[in-house]
Amino acid sequence: MFEENEEILIPLKNGEGGYIATDETLKMLEAENRIAFRYLDTNPNGSMNDIAGLTNERGNVVGLMPHPEHAVEPGFGPDTDIAMRSGIDGLRFFQSVLKMAVNS
Repeated sequence: MFEENEEILIPLKNGEGGYIATDETLKMLEAENRIAFRYLDTNPNGSMNDIAGLTNERGNVVGLMPHPEHAVEPGFGPDTDIAMRSGIDGLRFFQSVLKMAVNS
């Protein structure tokens, strides 16, 4: 499971498809704490409020732009300015989903 406000590294496959909404919708999402993931430091697609992932009203469905399936085994994580990172934060994402499904 991830901790609230934990920084994770998940690859983004392109810079298109940023989240766009009305001010009213953004305020509602913020008020209902439905923003599950945000871009940190760099917003690669211009997504409003740095939104990278949202939940539905019940909180049991998450939609996101990054691709956790591309960070599930060492050596295949995202590139950084320094070097290839062998990140597996995507694996933890899917393990969290499975844990929640089993415990619900």
